[in-house]
Amino acid sequence: MIAALSLPTALTARSGEVTLRRATGDDLAALIRLMSDDPISAARGDRADAADTPAYATALSDVLADPANELLVAEDEHGTVVATVQLTGIPGLARQGATRLLVEAVRVSSAQRSSGIGSAIMRWVTGIAAPTLGAGLVQLTSDEARADAHRFYERLGFVGSHRGFKFLVPSRRSI
Repeated sequence: MIAALSLPTALTARSGEVTLRRATGDDLAALIRLMSDDPISAARGDRADAADTPAYATALSDVLADPANELLVAEDEHGTVVATVQLTGIPGLARQGATRLLVEAVRVSSAQRSSGIGSAIMRWVTGIAAPTLGAGLVQLTSDEARADAHRFYERLGFVGSHRGFKFLVPSRRSI
């Protein structure tokens, strides 16, 4: 289902054009940098520590191999990865069998935040990806501490409609 997306594609942001493409194994270092560049993620344990690289490599391999998932990166005109987003197609029975498009791990490099890259990516997700995939709903969660992100998503038309819960499995360091 996710493979139906036509990528790479050019997106226009206030800072200029970026290219949205499928991530590859070669993007591992850039993805780790984006995760650790975010203070909330870093506080949960996402950090650019060499000791964690094998865990990230395994996770990246698993995501790339899963046909229900699409991990995307946005590159600037120099080929530098400046943003990422993960999309997951979830078929379901609710809403008369609607497919949900789950958006996860939206990260924009701190040097590029407020440049319009995140907005361009999310407009592509809602305007191109969701209809192409037949999704009747685009959903995401955002950490309670991300007040700026909440305003960002609301400006794009997302509605805070549900309250999310997590259960941290004791064998995992953090999620």
